[in-house]
Amino acid sequence: MGGKELDPRQGSLDLQIERQAEIEGIGMGVLRDGTAFLTGRGLARLVGIENLHIRTISQEWNEDPPKPRVAAIKSILEKRGISAPEAHIETSDGKRVIHAFPDVICLAVLEYYAFDAANPRDTARDNFRILAGKALQDLIYSQVGYDPTGQRITEPLRKWHERIELNHQSAPSGYFSIFNEAHTVIYELIMAGANIGEKMVPDISIGQHWAKHWDANDLGSKFGDRERFPHRYPKDHPQARSNPQIANCYPLDALGEYRRWLQDVYLDSGRFKNYLKGRKDLAPSVAQLAIERLSPKLIED
Repeated sequence: MGGKELDPRQGSLDLQIERQAEIEGIGMGVLRDGTAFLTGRGLARLVGIENLHIRTISQEWNEDPPKPRVAAIKSILEKRGISAPEAHIETSDGKRVIHAFPDVICLAVLEYYAFDAANPRDTARDNFRILAGKALQDLIYSQVGYDPTGQRITEPLRKWHERIELNHQSAPSGYFSIFNEAHTVIYELIMAGANIGEKMVPDISIGQHWAKHWDANDLGSKFGDRERFPHRYPKDHPQARSNPQIANCYPLDALGEYRRWLQDVYLDSGRFKNYLKGRKDLAPSVAQLAIERLSPKLIED
């Protein structure tokens, strides 16, 4: 296995909680990107120590030189090829701030207190033996009712289908819209795990770049003028407050030109890759999978 790095932006990213529960006093949950976590209090209870010690580990995480305890925990992570710029991810359940400790951090802390601490804890040792490997992640998923295979795509598919229902016949006869032509890109992003919805609208990026290409190459003189049409967002999207949105549509004669441009320029030249890199709410693994699905040339390069 190659080295893995927890995204350094996670310390300040507002990664929302997808599922959360407290089981026998142990707070746990799953973030929108699929990260299984324990709360600080939950981790402390699992290890058999005071919550204050877990807070101290977070506070001392980036001290230089590191305290022996933090150095030992980081060494455990490094042996697994994991680099973590922060011990926890700060998020919110809508009522209070939650310090979410990813399962990989929890296992490293658990292992330290089970075997390496000056005063090893029997509770930590017993729980580590039960929860090592993927067992902790699987336990959290099952306890909060999270399906990692279906949960990540169900909601984005619903939102996408709602937009299709509202807009599949919006463009006038003889013209095509970017949203309807972007279905392949949107579908593959959802299958890769992207949270397509009110915050991530890839057809806007495609439409903006295509409009620049249209103007720069004076394609109106070749295919005819583009037109404008009303595009609507579902009621649960904040964009719906200003419905209808006025969008461009293009002559059907230009459809072949658009599709060549989409693959050769937008997808294969790196613009799609740059769009994904600019998404702070998109896990690097999701971006990589989406690129692999839609633009394998970039993977080869």
